[in-house]
Amino acid sequence: MPETSLETQHPAPGVPVIPVINWGGLRALYVKEVRRFFKVQLQTVWAPAFSALLLLLVFSIAFGRGGQLVMGVPFAAFAAPGLIAMAMMQAAFANASFSLLVGKMQGTIVDYLMPPLSSGELLSGLTGASMTRAILVGLVLWIAMLFWPLTRNIPAHPIVAIWFGLLGAAMLSLLGVLTSIWADKFDHNATITNFVVQPLSLLSGTFYSIEGLHGAFRAFSHVNPFFYVISGFRYGFLGTTDSNVLQGSAVLVAVNLVLGVVCYVLLRRGWKLKY
Repeated sequence: MPETSLETQHPAPGVPVIPVINWGGLRALYVKEVRRFFKVQLQTVWAPAFSALLLLLVFSIAFGRGGQLVMGVPFAAFAAPGLIAMAMMQAAFANASFSLLVGKMQGTIVDYLMPPLSSGELLSGLTGASMTRAILVGLVLWIAMLFWPLTRNIPAHPIVAIWFGLLGAAMLSLLGVLTSIWADKFDHNATITNFVVQPLSLLSGTFYSIEGLHGAFRAFSHVNPFFYVISGFRYGFLGTTDSNVLQGSAVLVAVNLVLGVVCYVLLRRGWKLKY
């Protein structure tokens, strides 16, 4: 066997070993984050899906009796897509908002900062794992709703449903990362969950159409990005909506870009991460 030169084994000083993207490190971070939530899948995947099904049951009994129609479809068919999207977004936020926060609380934040990962790679790994959790929750809910009466379980526009589902999961993943960077304790995380994520989710048109709203309530819906996720996702399933799908898509892309840039800048500066 011919001997391999040292120049072949080791690059010359100053020559980057990872020239563009550290795919190996990015994959390792993604797998680590996925395994973190999958080890407790009963709590992170199945429980959110079960809670959403209970909400559908309760609201269907309360508002769906007597054949009540919303936007020309039974109430269960109207509410089901919104519940799937809402559960996906909440799961994405819950996962991302604890990633860096747990590291800061347990003193293991160095595990995120020391590996040879750029700020963009770190952000991609965290958001990618959170979006994976959201997709799993959405799939479990969709499969369960295949057996639910009076729901339209086969999407009329599957590409649109997937697009808005991913936009919503990405938005809440980025918001979760931003919360995880800012928060110093679990109370801070709970504050954003209880006073931002939950209210915006419940006021997003999941259980009602904004066509029946007037004045300030209707105006608030149009500045709530959660509404565009729910409305666009519902259009993907039902083929009907109470908003402009293209406008909603543009708003969500813009919001994701802004959140992505803010998270990237804060990670690059190490704000509240490097002490």
